[in-house]
Amino acid sequence: MRAMVFERPGRPLQAAEVPVPEPGAGQVLVRIGACAVCRTDLHVLDGELPQPKLPLIPGHEIVGHVVAGGPGASRYRPGDRVGIPWLGWTCGECRYCRSDRENLCDRARFTGYTLDGGYAEYTVADERFCFPIPAGGTDAGAAPLMCAGVIGHRSLRKAGDARRLGLYGFGAAAHIVAQVARHEGRQVFAFTRPGDVAAQEFARSLGACWAGDSGTAPPEELEAAILFAPVGELVPQALKAVAKGGTVVCGGIHMSDIPSFPYELLWQERSVCSVANLTRRDAEEFLALAPRVPVRTEVVTFPLAEANEALTRLRTGKLQGAAVLVMD
Repeated sequence: MRAMVFERPGRPLQAAEVPVPEPGAGQVLVRIGACAVCRTDLHVLDGELPQPKLPLIPGHEIVGHVVAGGPGASRYRPGDRVGIPWLGWTCGECRYCRSDRENLCDRARFTGYTLDGGYAEYTVADERFCFPIPAGGTDAGAAPLMCAGVIGHRSLRKAGDARRLGLYGFGAAAHIVAQVARHEGRQVFAFTRPGDVAAQEFARSLGACWAGDSGTAPPEELEAAILFAPVGELVPQALKAVAKGGTVVCGGIHMSDIPSFPYELLWQERSVCSVANLTRRDAEEFLALAPRVPVRTEVVTFPLAEANEALTRLRTGKLQGAAVLVMD
């Protein structure tokens, strides 16, 4: 099968022909239709996330069709359409798994990081961590739901019932969260890279009541803010923007160092929290919610062979919505 392979940090992905994987016990073999490109992929390729599987097939926002099941796999039948997210396996035994916090599992494995992922024509996955994708719509349109959507959903829940919500970094996750937030009757304030007028117009088109540069104060105090941009200096900026009792949620898996800031920004019961990975419940809840909104993903598609170009476009901010690799 065709695949784009990561060999070591600092090198572009290499096109390769590799064997089609065999599904093991409890696994399914999936023919991939599309795999979205996530900023976490950049963190893996840049060496910012330690000890990836090497060589590695990246990608963790996968949509495709089941081809076959391994021994004991019975949840899906050949032809079923499924999504495969970042969380690929948990032990079920550690204190986190036993307390409904499998996203913090001590021995968790992750698609496209410690397990081969979706920058390929086929992959195998634990059937317990695959999710049914209803018929209708394209694989490319559904792929961003598996991370940008699910992690965005978890981040939004961490923000509580805030009615005035700031979104810092208006990319794949934010453009989905904005739609859900508006569906829930919240006001959305979008913060973009300085001068990114196109992203600001895009945010307004999705219902944001205000859009501006990340260093600009919003026209009114926020009740919560979610940071999708992996820029530590935005944390104190967001704290300045939230009202007393407000929450700043850091939605990424990696962020540059947070600079020191005066305690007065945190005082009056403001809080900062992070979001780590996802649970299967997150995915089930969001995939049930998305069609009710309904969530419409904005995607830019690339053939598999152009994965490096898609990554470059993501890195430089030259995308609107989500980049998605398509296999056909």
